Amino acid sequence: MSNTEKISSVRSQAIGASATGGAVGTRLSRRRSVVWRVLAVPVAAAIALGAVGGAASAAPSKGEAESLKSRAQGLVDDGYPAALAAVSDAEGESAGVAVGKGNLETGQAPPMDGEVRIGSNTKTFVAVVVMQMVQEGRVGLDEPIETYLPGLIRGEGIDGSKITVRQLLQHTSGLPEYTDTTPGRSDIFQVKDHYAQPRDLLDTALGKPAAFEPGTQWAYTNTNYIVLGMLIERVSQRPVGEQIDQRIIKKLGLSHTYFPAPGDRSIKGTHPQGYHLSVDGELEDITEMDPAWAWAAGAMVSTPSELNTFFQAVLDGRLLTQASIDEMKKGVDTGSGGMVYGLGLFGTPLSCGGTSWGHGGGIPGYETHNAVGPDGTAVTVAVTALSSAVADQSDLESSAKEKGAKIDKTVDVTLCHK
Repeated sequence: MSNTEKISSVRSQAIGASATGGAVGTRLSRRRSVVWRVLAVPVAAAIALGAVGGAASAAPSKGEAESLKSRAQGLVDDGYPAALAAVSDAEGESAGVAVGKGNLETGQAPPMDGEVRIGSNTKTFVAVVVMQMVQEGRVGLDEPIETYLPGLIRGEGIDGSKITVRQLLQHTSGLPEYTDTTPGRSDIFQVKDHYAQPRDLLDTALGKPAAFEPGTQWAYTNTNYIVLGMLIERVSQRPVGEQIDQRIIKKLGLSHTYFPAPGDRSIKGTHPQGYHLSVDGELEDITEMDPAWAWAAGAMVSTPSELNTFFQAVLDGRLLTQASIDEMKKGVDTGSGGMVYGLGLFGTPLSCGGTSWGHGGGIPGYETHNAVGPDGTAVTVAVTALSSAVADQSDLESSAKEKGAKIDKTVDVTLCHK
């Protein structure tokens, strides 16, 4: 397995005939602002750049934009219904691309910078809120979760007095994974409209024994961020989505990023349809879905350019102090190609040297890979199906890793300005 495939293997745990043509223009946005087959038809790829509020400055080069377009098209050729991507420089100037089919039934092209479900990128939003509470002295990183959620985290080999907030953020808590036994794991279409209470998700996890002693291993586990969502709500006495909105989204002026309200099954803004593999082996529309089962571990919606803005803001001091950023970058080895996991951030070695920081996420219908490079350039690539849904089902694990690795390579090449 290549290093990129090893990295993609870890990233894949985070909750996922050719098109031709393409118009090229400019859009500058300031940051303050079972085998399946689908018959593909040629659709237009587009790159747009333009200015909002303030004089235009140097944006990502036309060559970089064309390279991103070509690689995004390669993902569509590889089986994803559509690919949307954005590259933003350190000043927030952004270039975008949308290729493939945003609707398999009508053949309509995907919208530029459309809204997508961002899965486990939600975790970084949650981590930032927790770190802000640490800065405010309301939460201690090395305090046990028992301090904030007394009597709640209990089970076989599970003791909330021995699990710290840092270990939850870093996936070293040993809590068991709730999604392993979530109803509908084998057929999400049967339960996609069901609403789940966060406490029910936690109870599902706590009904299983601890995976390991806290602090002794690393294992990416969605349960950790369900608990962190509860921590935020207990400390703030407000909903986690509201805290994310007030502390991050409004501060950054993000108009297409949100934590869905309870019971909200739609994507509010312009968006490509998302697809998942049905039990019959066909790609089926799963755009409308209640993401409550993912909650603080993966329920949010955003766009490629706004995710770039967010991750740049996490690292450049607009949301956190430098001391908090340094804490978030204290990573533990994931055992995959030199990748580390900090506090809600993956640190990934780049092919051109240095480390990129981001997260990524998958949820049925959408998969998003993203990172910020050492020079402040940010890249987000979103596809409208999980890698596992477009993989060769006769060799699922290997094929899904290979397809996911191609998205990771697109991020790497773009950050390396190749």
